[in-house]
Order: sequence, then C-alpha cells, then structure tokens
Amino acid sequence: MDEDLIELIHESAFVPEHWPQVIDRLSELAGAQIGSVTIFGDSAATLWKSSPTDHHGPRRFVEENWLFRGRFGALMQASNYPGFTIESDVWTPQQIADEPMYQKLFGPEGYMHNASTIIRLPSGQSAFLAVNRRTENGPVERQQVQRLDALRPHLARSALVSARLQMERAGAMSEAMALLDLPAVVLNEAGKILAANHQIETLTDCVRFRAQDRMSLKDSAADTVLRGIIEAFPRSDASPAQSFPLRDAEGRALRVAHVVPIRRSARDIFVRCAAVIIFAPIGAPHAPPVELVRSLFDLTPAEANVARSLVGGDTVEMIAMSGGVSLSTVRSQVRGVLEKTGCTRQADVVALLAGIATPARREDSSS
Repeated sequence: MDEDLIELIHESAFVPEHWPQVIDRLSELAGAQIGSVTIFGDSAATLWKSSPTDHHGPRRFVEENWLFRGRFGALMQASNYPGFTIESDVWTPQQIADEPMYQKLFGPEGYMHNASTIIRLPSGQSAFLAVNRRTENGPVERQQVQRLDALRPHLARSALVSARLQMERAGAMSEAMALLDLPAVVLNEAGKILAANHQIETLTDCVRFRAQDRMSLKDSAADTVLRGIIEAFPRSDASPAQSFPLRDAEGRALRVAHVVPIRRSARDIFVRCAAVIIFAPIGAPHAPPVELVRSLFDLTPAEANVARSLVGGDTVEMIAMSGGVSLSTVRSQVRGVLEKTGCTRQADVVALLAGIATPARREDSSS
C-alpha cells in the first residue's frame, strides 16, 4: 500500500488544499484521467474539489446538480455499499443508455467509465468520491477497484475529521461575533445554520427559525433578498458582501443584515461554511467610513459622500453648498443612494447606515 498517499489523505483532513493531489493520485491508481469529491445534502450538491488536470466535468456535475437528476444518486445512496463501485455494479447497459447523466454529461464529456463511492458524514451530509476514465479506455478493472477500496477507510476517517473540525470552526466564528455583541449565524451553501451565537435568540422581531436548521426573515422583502443570496452561494460568480435593512410592519428599519461570504480559500472541504450573517442594530446617527459605505452598497464615490453627509445630519442644500455643486446633482445622487440601499426615504438611509458603524465597546462594570 502507498504509505505516502495514505499520509497525504490524512493531511487533507487538516489542509483542504491537499485534496486535489489526493484525487489525482486516486485517479492514477485506477487508470483514470480525472476525479472529484462532492459534498451533498438532502437535495443539492454544495461543493466540489477535483484533480488539477480537469475542472470542467466536475464543475458541471455540481452546478447542474447531476447527483439528484435521474436515478444515479438515489441508487448510489440506496445501495449503501461500503466500497467503490463501477458503473456495471449499478446499471445494466440499457439503463446506462437511458440515464440522462450518461447521455448529457459523461457521454459528451468523454468519461463514460468511473469508480465511485459514498461516505456518510455525521453532519447529515455525505461525501461522493469518483474517478473518471476516458470512454475509449474501457471500464475500471476489479484489481484497481480493490486498490481504491483499500484506501477507503483512510478517506472516510479524513472526511470525519474534516467534518468535525469544520463544525468547531463554525462555532468559533459565531462566538467571535458574540464578543462584539453582534447576533450572528454561520450558513453552509444550502442555507442551513451551522452555528449561531446566543445573541441571535434576542432577534424574535426579525428572525424565524425553521425546521432542519433553516431560518427566514420576518421582513418579506428582506427574506427575498436573503433567499437570492443563498441561491447564489454555490456559483463561482456569486456576489460579494451585501447589506440590507430589516423593517417592521410599518416600514421602520430595525436592523441591518450584513452577509459576509467565506471565500473558497478559507473554507474547509467538508461541511462547507458559505457565509456569516451579522445582524447589526440601528443606533444613534453616526457616519461610517466612506470606504465602507461604498463597498457595502456599490455606491459611486459621490453617492457615498452624499450618504455619509445625510447620516451626519446635512440637508441636500448643505451638501450642495459644501460641495460646490447644484441641487439637481445632489438630488440625483440621493436617488442613486436610495435605489442601491433599497430605501424609499432619506430617513431610512440615515437609520440604515447608522447601524453599520462599529458598536462601541461596553465599559467593564468592574472598573
């Protein structure tokens, strides 16, 4: 047995950047050309890592949700086989010909043969590992499947350790938010809550906690925004950090939700953390830095300065006079601020941006 590969598999539990090398080595053992590992939950794949030699096929497998199209994923899970299988273990030749995944993905990509396995994780998700061989090279041989099976216990242990470590990291992240007195939750790419600090329990006016570790916002407009953000999590072109207000039934701003994505290099491969949502309070008017205003709402420099001036108590006339521009110019910039922040009144902009300013530390009562 390849001791160097076993060591690399175990290292991958702690260093996710090693997984592409592991997958490449597994592909070599099976005489395959590419390979991948996919993490999936109840209804969607949420992550893929592939060998360095090819990314297009594994990316399509995840982004087009092929594990849940047709019968492939259901048959793999139902078999619950504790080892690697090849396509003839699962399908008859006619079923392969009829299966959409082979017709529309594996066939056109030129990888009709594979060896794959499913490893169930304690988080409720599962890891799907596969190595794919070029169609013209024929099926993976039994001897090569046995080599993969010999490594499967090590792969399973690495997956279990990775899952546990990621849950600890998610918890530590939310507790870090607790130190700032900011209610926060950590979500995975499917929108499930991985961790939350105790301050989140105070947000009964804003947040509903659902079954299966889900959450929604009582403000229907804000909840629609949040759903759109979650749907974009798996995409490589997902938008950067976003902020939006949470309002009560009368339209008054209660809090500001800041969605901070966890970039790919900062995520573990298993039980993937996608973003932290921080719920900042609406406080007394205090203008945040202009650079922060610009980045949160994609404002132009002029719009950001106008927004900051409004928070500081300036009127449109005062802003025009101090900037040496016309009233119509300032009003146009105010309209841009309203549109980009999702507000309908200048007062809402003031309340919204006031919640962005960093809250002051509470004085130690013992001092």
